[in-house]
Amino acid sequence: MAQTKTALVTGGAGFIGSHLVDRLLSMDYKVVIVDNLSTGKLKNLNPAATFHHVDITHQSVFEVFQREEPDLVFHMAAQTSVPRSTKDPVMDGEVNVLGTLRLLEAARHSGIEKFIFSSSGGTIYGEPESIPCTDQHPVAPLSPYGLSKYLGEQYLELYRRLHRLSYVSLRYGNVYGPRQDPHGEAGVVAIFTQTMLEGKQPQIFGDGNQERDFVSVEDIVEANILAIHRGDGTAYNIGTGQGTSVMQIFELLKSIIMYKWDPERGPSRPGEVYKISLDSTRAAQELGWTPQVSLEDGLRKTVESFRQAARATR
Repeated sequence: MAQTKTALVTGGAGFIGSHLVDRLLSMDYKVVIVDNLSTGKLKNLNPAATFHHVDITHQSVFEVFQREEPDLVFHMAAQTSVPRSTKDPVMDGEVNVLGTLRLLEAARHSGIEKFIFSSSGGTIYGEPESIPCTDQHPVAPLSPYGLSKYLGEQYLELYRRLHRLSYVSLRYGNVYGPRQDPHGEAGVVAIFTQTMLEGKQPQIFGDGNQERDFVSVEDIVEANILAIHRGDGTAYNIGTGQGTSVMQIFELLKSIIMYKWDPERGPSRPGEVYKISLDSTRAAQELGWTPQVSLEDGLRKTVESFRQAARATR
């Protein structure tokens, strides 16, 4: 009988990470979660996983690797807010660059099989020359967050050359779905959904015509699973190839929720890309990944999950 593999998931109490943990456990992996709970939630933790309340920027992360001896690392812990990164780029760099570097050091000393990195196709290219944007497009981030994700990718490539570390970087579009935090500055679908269900007015920054490539968390998890055995030393776009405006998202949710009001308007936010969608042809060819969840189906599932969460807290 094959030995059970151990997968370490940073940010495993968070939005995307907790969904990945559930999937890995269903595949009979032993799963170890590293999360400082700054944005992750205890209620997202799967009790079948081993949990370490550890910050990836702290030296104690080495002790977790020594104790658990992971075969795979899925690095999802991050500071994910573009506005926060522009207000406090030092904090963003500490978490997203130094935190990643500390994990890479722990990983190379542990002799892991593969390191799968959550990057950002929505921010690292800056304002693309053409859309959908391929993963060969020049990198020109407009925010410290986008730059910090690209630096993470560059460190991975350096560690592949210096230490033969096997890795895949997954450049996500705008991920949405159940468990997304509606109280932060990132995650427009979650913020709109929560605000509209509460009967309040969501705020749209700028003209509302900003376009993003919205990808279901289910599809993101599938990309991570496929990357376990496919791809090496490569960054892949993970998107639908379809741009959807913030105003379109509002109108779709308005219809699903049967909401009656118009949004409030706010000023544009610095550091944000205006229009982006991602060409994921290479992910289809090399990973075998294509998006399976339509935007409308994904939004309906998201709304239903938020309604269930609201009922559970009554």
